[in-house]
Amino acid sequence: MNQAILLSSADNIDFMIHGIIPVEFMGTTVWITTSHACILIVMAIIIGFCIVANRILKKATDVPGTGQNVIELIVELLQGMVQDSMGKWAPGFVNYIGTIFIFILISNISGLLGLRPPTADYGTTLCLGLITFSLIHINTFKHQSLKQIWIDKCSPLPPWLPIWLPINLISDIAVPISLSLRLFANVLSGTVMMALIYGLLQMFAVIWPAALHVYFDLFSGAIQTYVFCMLTMTYIANACGDAD
Repeated sequence: MNQAILLSSADNIDFMIHGIIPVEFMGTTVWITTSHACILIVMAIIIGFCIVANRILKKATDVPGTGQNVIELIVELLQGMVQDSMGKWAPGFVNYIGTIFIFILISNISGLLGLRPPTADYGTTLCLGLITFSLIHINTFKHQSLKQIWIDKCSPLPPWLPIWLPINLISDIAVPISLSLRLFANVLSGTVMMALIYGLLQMFAVIWPAALHVYFDLFSGAIQTYVFCMLTMTYIANACGDAD
């Protein structure tokens, strides 16, 4: 009986990615999915905020109003976070870190707007991880000599005994995978939990799930955004060298 009730209620459970618009490309059907639509909505929100912020700052005064205070607070918090983590390298990366921080945060909390968070799609988080992976190695070759890179890859043994080289290379390759999977799994778990609650409880899921949204979407989303950005800054700062 209980199984029958659960199965009959499960018809409303939906946390999957769905195709919206089919597009023919070189003889292959490519789908515009719900993830693409949600990413566009998140981008529209960010672009809209940037346009409003730009207009407010053009009219900035010595005695700031509410809008100017909010914008300056956001900028100062992001700059302070990057400065504390990356030291002298911060000016070169504050724009990138600030951009991915805002994008990931809004993506994570977009569940509050009724959207399926784009970061609950591994295709989104893997791209973010690969961008960070590229920056790490670009700055490694930019700031370190080939000799130093070889020594680091052979560490902790001497460079003439590269037994640890394969292990260190595997650890490098694991960086974008671990970054992307951590963000993806945490956001997806919250999405699945909320879908199960609404699908199985139905009429009983009134008002009180808002508390779970605060945790899964807002609190957990903010934590995962901070973790992703902190790890990104740490990896890039290490690739650049001494950050003091």
